[in-house]
Amino acid sequence: MTATFKTLDELDLTNKRVLLRADLNVPVADGKVTDATRIERLVPTIREIVKKDGKAILLSHFGRPKGKVDPEFSLEQVCEAVANATGHPVGFVATDWTDISGAQRAIESARAGCVLILENTRFHPGEEANDVELAKRMASLGDVYVNDAFSAAHRAHASTEALARLLPAAAGLAMEAELQALEAGLGKPKKPVVAIVGGAKVSSKIDLLENLVTKVDALVIGGGMANTFLHAQGYGVGKSLAEKELAETALRIMDKAIDSGCAIILPIDAVVAWHFKADTPTRLYGVDAIDRDGMILDIGPSSIERIKGAIDDANTVVWNGPMGAFEMNPFDAGTVAVAKHVAKRTHDGKLVSVAGGGDTVAALAHAGVKDAFTYVSTAGGAFLEWMEGKPLPGVDALKK
Repeated sequence: MTATFKTLDELDLTNKRVLLRADLNVPVADGKVTDATRIERLVPTIREIVKKDGKAILLSHFGRPKGKVDPEFSLEQVCEAVANATGHPVGFVATDWTDISGAQRAIESARAGCVLILENTRFHPGEEANDVELAKRMASLGDVYVNDAFSAAHRAHASTEALARLLPAAAGLAMEAELQALEAGLGKPKKPVVAIVGGAKVSSKIDLLENLVTKVDALVIGGGMANTFLHAQGYGVGKSLAEKELAETALRIMDKAIDSGCAIILPIDAVVAWHFKADTPTRLYGVDAIDRDGMILDIGPSSIERIKGAIDDANTVVWNGPMGAFEMNPFDAGTVAVAKHVAKRTHDGKLVSVAGGGDTVAALAHAGVKDAFTYVSTAGGAFLEWMEGKPLPGVDALKK
């Protein structure tokens, strides 16, 4: 695939000050990083910069300090995790984003091939406002700009959008891999394409569903959101989570799917319980006979087989959202079974599989198949907006 965006190999990194937009917004407990996945994905780009004797100068947000300096959200606490991941010493620069003279001196005095982390970009209100003056101060600290934070690419912030237009700019290796995977998933996929969408609420994924029915050959809907569609079709869903006020929206999406030649695949049976807790008694019902006091908490075995059949017919699967309340036994069975089937087809070379979103990553990890998909995005909001067909400012700023 020919990239429409600039890539790392198109930049001269030798002895350059490289401003690397990273996503160091990782979970921290008691001052220690508890999940370093996002940091680990930065390692190839950092090593490429260091190998060329460039200075890798990392920019990132962390938490929601609301434009003010707040020690609780200092990036100093992730330095050790970055050093462990890269096997390289990491320096911290306590940056004042109003007066960057101190940062300039620290970068100037640092040796070639160093790794530095600047302070939280959100300690200045201009970051989230995409302030050009702040971006100019940032740009004065580097010679070139590399964005390796796809997970922040849906936000037009100073360090993701304005800055990219002020210096020679390119996508980092992780960003490049992500964009290529997404292109294979929905941009120019190998058809037929099946999208699997689950989760709790239709209201949070209306734009997603509206876009997907025009792009894919079949759309599998599971999780709590499937109950809204079942209700819209006249089925009783008992006391299940359902946005009954969105029945007309659900029917409109189904009509749009028919017009677009997209098959909608809804559950035909369900695992029902009367208490929302793990290991509670359950019964299996067809969706035309749900107990009026029961809650649908997972898809049933006939639904699983139907979804597997759709996957068997597909060349590409794009997945966002679980099929049931997978965090609790036994309501993880549907998600696990479908995930393992996608993983097996992928392993056998019969499927390109792209998945993303926080709950999705957790569900695939629970099923033990997170590393068995073609690509799993940790981007969350950016992945969802990409699936919705929305422009991503941080990517658009890198286009040729």
